Order: sequence, then C-alpha cells, then structure tokens
Amino acid sequence: MQPYVPDDLPLDELDYRSLLPLVGQANAALARYDGLLAAIPNPAVMLSPLTTQEAVLSSRIEGTQATVDEVLEQEAGLLKEGEKYKDIQEISNYRQALFKAREQLETYPIRLGFVRELHRILMDSVRGQDKTPGEFRRDQNWIGRQGCTLEQATFVPPNPVQLPDYLGAWEEYLNGDDIDFLVQAAIVHAQFELLHPFKDGNGRIGRILIPLFLYQKRVLSQPMFYLSEYLENHRDEYYQRLKAISAIRDWDGWIAFFLRAIIEQAGQNIARVEAIKSLYDEMKLSIQETTRSQYSVHLLDAIFFKPIFRTSDLAHKLVTDFGIHEKTAPALLRQLRDAGILRELRSGSGRRAATLCFPRLINLAEGREIL
Repeated sequence: MQPYVPDDLPLDELDYRSLLPLVGQANAALARYDGLLAAIPNPAVMLSPLTTQEAVLSSRIEGTQATVDEVLEQEAGLLKEGEKYKDIQEISNYRQALFKAREQLETYPIRLGFVRELHRILMDSVRGQDKTPGEFRRDQNWIGRQGCTLEQATFVPPNPVQLPDYLGAWEEYLNGDDIDFLVQAAIVHAQFELLHPFKDGNGRIGRILIPLFLYQKRVLSQPMFYLSEYLENHRDEYYQRLKAISAIRDWDGWIAFFLRAIIEQAGQNIARVEAIKSLYDEMKLSIQETTRSQYSVHLLDAIFFKPIFRTSDLAHKLVTDFGIHEKTAPALLRQLRDAGILRELRSGSGRRAATLCFPRLINLAEGREIL
C-alpha cells in the first residue's frame, strides 16, 4: 500500500448544498451551549468534572479502561500500581494537556510547536514514552492489525519526508478562515488524523484540538466543548468515516458525521452543564447553612474542582489559597461529612489523612444521575 497523499486545503469540491442544513443546526446547537457556558461565573472550576470525563472517554477510544471515579481516587492517593494505574496516568496526562492548552491559548495561537508541547505532556512517563514525545515522526508508520506488515496495512500515513510540508499546510489552513468554522473544525481534525504525525497519541491530540480550535475562532467563550462521548459511542463509524476520506475522498460523509456529533453532543452537554450548575447553586446554600462560614464559597469551589480528596490536601489548599485558619479547615470538612454532603472513602489512621468524596458531583460526571 502506498502512503496517503492528503488533499490540498481548503477543499474545493464539497457539496455545501447538502451540508447546509446540518451546518445551520450545528451552529445553533453550539451557540445555545455557549450561551449557557458564558453565563457560568467560573467554568474552569464548576465544569472540572466534564474535563475529567473528556479525558476518560477520549483515552477510552484508544483502549484505556478507567472511570472518572478511579482517576479521581488515584489523584487522591488511593491507587498506586497495576495496569489500571497506567491507564489512569494516561488520562491524567490528557487532562493536564487540556489545562495547559487552555492557559497557552490566552496568549499564543495554535501552532505546530504548541501541538508538539501538548504531545510531550500527553506521553510523559506513560506507555509510549519511548515513541519520541513532542517530536513529529521521522519514520514511515502504518495502521492495521497487530503485527501486520506495511503491505498488509489498512492505512499508510504520508511519507515522513513530505510530512513537514503537509503539516505546514495544515497549520496555515487552521489559522485561516474557511466558509464555516464548524466545517473547518471537521477538516482540521480529520486532516490531522490522516497525517498521523506522531508515533503514538495522534487520536487524543486530534480530539484535544477540537475545542481549542473553536475557542481560537471565538465560536466558544471557553475551550470546553468535548466531543469524545459521541465519538466513543460511535467509534466504528468514527473510524469508518475517516478511512473513507483516504479511500474514496468522501469528505462530505465525514463532515456530515462531525456536524451530527456536534448537534447531539451539544444537547447532552447543555443538560449536564445545567445539572452541574443547579447542584452548585443548591450546595452554595446548603454549605452556608451547614457551616455558617464566610469561607463557604471557597470550600464549595475546592470540592467541585477536586471531588475526591485527602482532608489534609484540601485543608492545606484552603489555608494557603484563602487564608483560612489551619484548625478551621478540618472542622469545616467534618461538618460537611456529618451533614452527608461529603462521604468518607477511607478513614484516617495515625498520620494518614482521611479520604472524602462529593458523590453527587461524581455521579453527574459519570452520567449515573438522571439529567
């Protein structure tokens, strides 16, 4: 099989007439979601569970088998070893890459160096760390069943000699303007996957870039629209649509699939964000009534950002970030535990602090609570 030769961008043979109804619906759905997002005072804190869920689901497409609960438990020190621990490390790296990207986009546009830095974070100290983290490949790779040869491959990405030119053209297209930003996002994602510029981690980097691109184009007020739930639920079609681009140049089919993903995912994200906002508002009152503390909002933000935690870690954060007295913070956490707002996962013993969780928020992030 010969290496794939990518189409020049922008594409000049799309059937915009057939795509137009989906383009309109997708833009309207995303605008409704962003209106809700813009009304949230501190989305990075309140919607932190959605970022964790995105990291879990995007990594699951690549074969990891951890849950939101397990990621949060590991970060609180409850899981230490084994295959599950390795899966969780990959997911934690994905989330760290999202956070880092959000910071960098405030001052820097998406460039190839930016993409390499995301890849370096993603592959740090995990399986695949031997596959040149942060560096574009210099070898020919291919995709197919385990152990297959180049001739038996189902897809052969572009020749590494030509890859820098193709990546340069992709970067130029990404930073220009096409006829519609959502159509452009679909093309940016697919072209990146087909270029397959890294030895490993291409799918995850490509999915991270979707909300970052939409934020850069000011389609979103925050880079927090995640598609991996839909793509994971439609994994076979996701791969088939990408493959059809390389096999028969079916860009229209891929773009239609991508726009349908945005429409459905926007509806689900709206429901989940509304549920999280409702829980936040409810807990704001409950925690104030329970603790009668001037620090109740700081406490609420802390448990929303990290809904499974060691009491010592959270107390330290409250003391250092907000100046709460070191004896007050543990007392506030005890009050929330006694009121049933927090639940104990592991009791304290000797010098080991107790581990607590905020179950209602975790249930929302995992989709266990009806939205």
